[in-house]
Parts: sequence; C-alpha cells; structure tokens
Amino acid sequence: MNKFHGELTQREQGLLKIRRDSDTKAAELVKMEKMLQQTKNLLDKKTESGSESMTYQENMVEDLEERVRSSRRHRRNSLHHTQMLESQMKTVKGELVGTLDHLQELRNILRRSQQKAEERSAAMEKLAAGLR
Repeated sequence: MNKFHGELTQREQGLLKIRRDSDTKAAELVKMEKMLQQTKNLLDKKTESGSESMTYQENMVEDLEERVRSSRRHRRNSLHHTQMLESQMKTVKGELVGTLDHLQELRNILRRSQQKAEERSAAMEKLAAGLR
C-alpha cells in the first residue's frame, strides 16, 4: 500500500507539474496572443496611415492631372477663340478697305459736284452781270 501511495504521490506530483507547466504555457500563450494582437493593430494602423497617405497622394495626383486636362482644354478653347477673332478681324479689315474706297469715290464725286456747282454759279453770275 505504501508502494501504491508512493506511486500515487509521485503521479500526483507529476500531474501537478504538468498542470503548472500547462498554466505557464497558457499564460505565455495569452501573452503571445496579446503581443500578436498589438503587433497586428500597429500593422493595421501603419497600413491605414500608409493607405491614407497613398490616398492623399493619389488624390493630389488626380487633382493635378485634372488641372492639366483643364488647362489643355482652356488652351485649345483660347486658341480656337483667337483664330475666330483673327478671322473676324480680317473680314472687318476687308470691309473697312471697301468702305474706305467707297468713301474716297464719294468724296471725289462730291468735289466734282461742288466744282461744277461753283462753275455754274460763276457762269450764272456772268450771265446776270451781262444782262444788267
């Protein structure tokens, strides 16, 4: 019986040691799980801040690209508008040349008419003086 009691005590001690080791391992496992969770949280935060940074940079790039496209559109529109204005200016210039030529003709006609009127007036005065 002592022999069984000794074996039982020995087995109980072995079981106690296994339980202690198991508790220690469980505590270590809990610590490791906490550390793993903390590491995962830090990694997630870094990834978020990194993705936020990337999102910010991507937004900046997209904004700059849109500004470039807008600037190009504005430049094309301005060029088209300038070409239209130049065409209109050529048309107006041609019309002005035509109008100037017409005005010069009218001035010449007016001068001739005035000259003829003066000549007729002078002739009328001579006739009137001759009739007196």
